[in-house]
Amino acid sequence: MYQKIKGTEDLYGGEMKYWYWIEERARKLSLLYGFTEIRTPIFEDTKLFVRSVGQDTDIVQKEMYTFEDKGGRSITLRPEGTAPVVRAFVENGLITQGFPQKYFYIGPMFRYERPQSGRQRQFHQFGAEIFGSPSALADAELIAFVDRFLRDIGLVDFEIHINTLGDAEDRANYRQALREYYAQHLENLCDDCKARYERNPLRLLDCKVDVQYAEQAPKLIDYIGDSARKHYEELKSLLDALGIKYVEDPRLVRGLDYYNRTVFEVHHHRLGAMSAIAGGGRYDNLIKEIGGKDVPALGFAAGMERLILAIKAENVHVDDVKINEVYIAHFGGEEVKIEAMKLAQQLRREGIAVNLEIMERGLSAQLKNAARTGAKLCIIIGENEIEQDIVLVKNMETGQQLEFEKDFVVSGIKDLLAELE
Repeated sequence: MYQKIKGTEDLYGGEMKYWYWIEERARKLSLLYGFTEIRTPIFEDTKLFVRSVGQDTDIVQKEMYTFEDKGGRSITLRPEGTAPVVRAFVENGLITQGFPQKYFYIGPMFRYERPQSGRQRQFHQFGAEIFGSPSALADAELIAFVDRFLRDIGLVDFEIHINTLGDAEDRANYRQALREYYAQHLENLCDDCKARYERNPLRLLDCKVDVQYAEQAPKLIDYIGDSARKHYEELKSLLDALGIKYVEDPRLVRGLDYYNRTVFEVHHHRLGAMSAIAGGGRYDNLIKEIGGKDVPALGFAAGMERLILAIKAENVHVDDVKINEVYIAHFGGEEVKIEAMKLAQQLRREGIAVNLEIMERGLSAQLKNAARTGAKLCIIIGENEIEQDIVLVKNMETGQQLEFEKDFVVSGIKDLLAELE
């Protein structure tokens, strides 16, 4: 008996309606905002992630699924979506197509983490990237997009946190200030923070254990230069003008090295410690860092599994997937089977979901199966119906049975389904 790998899930049945719900709204809204879809491989050269995400990040140090392929190359399953999209942008010469360029993606990511609610080793993200604009208008547009997306999928109980990381010199000065501050507490820090102190002091602010030290640490905003500060103030003014509520979070730094200036996260109030459902920010230096030209950029990603948890926590009504509006039951010879198949095809061409009996059971068993699969209507065709050029249609909820002439069955079914909406 084979079992799924720890940290992965089988998705099927009623659970799929949540995935369709989110994906359909993500694609529709992305197109409304001018984003086009991009699909990248699920594995890349390991050096891409080491260079972009950062050698000293937890992702690179602890979480990547890395292996050597048969050609002796070091390959990594993508742990996040931005670096592959940037690689595709550079490799395919998309810079020649003018600016801005806006892409979205939906797909699986892989990180070796301790599985828990909302965190899997194979997880899924919806994300978007904007290339070419250094303006705070782009930051505001992206955050507005995220806010609208979350509301489109039915969420209201969330909070947007924003901060600025400043520019490279600002962050260097701030890292030094953090090291000087934490040096006096070093022996009392948890083991992870002791490692972060050496490798990536900004991550000290994210620790869930040594919270008391983070609360008293120097504030990043006090080390931000004039240019980055002006950008941040303009972003806040634009969000205010749009009526988008946000919380300024001076401890928000995000976990990837490529971020600069604007960073943001969205937290859902009903998800406890794993409250982050989306996040992103600017990465103006990343495209140049991996071999492209100097192009400013920004993006975000939302975790699909956590979005589903939030939807369930808020009891959002999610439409069932239309997989069986009509069930066609039939009994008799070859002619009956052919007529049943033809009618199924006619109805499907009209956009009606049809489940055709293919097990050749008795009528009673077919009706039970129609009820089990949630059909609204059951069409019944036998040899008598073929002779009379009619079909019988049973309302599966009320039990009412109607008779339709063959030439009018499609229009009749459409009318009945409309009444049942």
